[in-house]
Amino acid sequence: MTALRRIFSRLPPLPLLQGPPRAHRAACTLLHAAGHRSSSQVQGAAAGSSSVFRGFSLSSSCRGRDSDEFRVRGQQQQQEEEEEEEEGDEDDLLDDGEVEELFLDYAPAGLAPGQQLKVFIVHPDVKWGSRKQHLTTAGLMMAEAEGLVNTLENWRVVDKIVLSTKTPEKKKIFGKGNFQLLADKIRQTAGINAVFVNVERLSPGAEREFEEAWGVKVFDRYSVVLHIFRCNARTKEAKLQISLAEIPLLRSRLRNKMANLDQQGGGSRYIGGSGETLMEVQQRLLKEREMKIRLALEKLRRKRKLLRSQRKHKEFPVVSVLGYTNCGKTTLIKALTGDGGLQPRDQLFATLDVTVHGGLLPCRMPVLYVDTIGFLSQLPHLLIDSFSATLDDIKHSDLLVHVRDISHPETENQKQNVLSVLKNLQTPERLMSSMIEVHNKIDLVDDYECLEPDVLPISALTQRGLDQLSAAVEEEILKSTGKHILDLKVDLSSPQLSWLYKESTVQDVAVDADDGSAVVNVIISAAAYGRYKKLFH
Repeated sequence: MTALRRIFSRLPPLPLLQGPPRAHRAACTLLHAAGHRSSSQVQGAAAGSSSVFRGFSLSSSCRGRDSDEFRVRGQQQQQEEEEEEEEGDEDDLLDDGEVEELFLDYAPAGLAPGQQLKVFIVHPDVKWGSRKQHLTTAGLMMAEAEGLVNTLENWRVVDKIVLSTKTPEKKKIFGKGNFQLLADKIRQTAGINAVFVNVERLSPGAEREFEEAWGVKVFDRYSVVLHIFRCNARTKEAKLQISLAEIPLLRSRLRNKMANLDQQGGGSRYIGGSGETLMEVQQRLLKEREMKIRLALEKLRRKRKLLRSQRKHKEFPVVSVLGYTNCGKTTLIKALTGDGGLQPRDQLFATLDVTVHGGLLPCRMPVLYVDTIGFLSQLPHLLIDSFSATLDDIKHSDLLVHVRDISHPETENQKQNVLSVLKNLQTPERLMSSMIEVHNKIDLVDDYECLEPDVLPISALTQRGLDQLSAAVEEEILKSTGKHILDLKVDLSSPQLSWLYKESTVQDVAVDADDGSAVVNVIISAAAYGRYKKLFH
């Protein structure tokens, strides 16, 4: 046992084992127990010490009357849904405390908490081949990369460079000459403590080689976007999804560190009599953590399905407002519903958690607007997989409204990215064919002229064009929900009128005092109209 302790005392500490004192104690307990327990006993101790791997991240720096009436009802329903989601915690696989533990931040190695991250951005420009971007330019993609960095508090772009490459799939991405040029520029730029390589994912080997060559922390698009998500997550479901998306990062960093230990002759050591190497123990802990998160997310998915069925039972039409990140979705929903609780922010991924807001169409029909997560070009597919449960709301809507920032120079490329994601999500054809496309922010375009048919130009901020949009939404909702606008003659001495108020949307009542009747203009579903005829005719 003394020899075992001597071996572990010479091993460099793993970043996965760095964190609060509680994590250190859990890790030490695991390693100490492994020295004199059987394999099954070690597995039990390891399962109890899974907090060793909690929440890896990149930085700790984050942290009219009818309309009003229905908006309040929409807010109440949102609150009821949140309470419904929080009920039965004792039956959940993960309680709130465990979720927060999984979500706990870790500071990046070599940086003090709260220290500013000064970032050098490198964009590989593919000049030809299948990986070349045809709907955008290197300059615009660099601008988006800057926007991602500037979204994060205490992150600042110090310098940037666009370098041509013919082999983006290779380990070093660039040729020998450009790679040396890049290394020299990074070393000569004062104050840099991080490099953002604007590619979807870097392999663990490439990341390690870059960090050794440049002497600073290296991030890719996946890790930066994931960190932005982490900063904006609020609900239990979003935090679990982010924790799940972080698993690949944890595995790659574990492989990097164990590769270094192997070179030093320490990575293949067995832990006492367990028959497991340190690498195998930590991989198993990660797998157990991943299974626990997936099971908890599956339970939340079932709850979300139940909430959707409740909305359908109440016959509230659902309109999902979607689009590229920062295109103005939240501002538009605020303008359509008058919901003062909505606080739009001019930044990428300001909305991460799906929210529902009640409003009224021109015919006074209640409708629920769903504010969805913004899309992004080259958004890593693993993130889409992790957030597929949240994006399921899109597929179960009655109508989609695609909002485009028409003032953005890459608006066409953004549109194609949104349509591509919708296709990957297997969005039903009925929703794709009825989707309303909106050109937002026309107030920022000089002499705007709409050249595309069936497109509605609006400005959500100045509320231009909202009447036309509301009318279009109403028309499509009536089609998709099978509701009808009818004039029904009722006997005022019977409960007909009160029944219609309860089961349909009453728009107007014309009373005939002479014969005690009234003509009622209603919006009513086919099923409700069938029940009405059966009861009163």
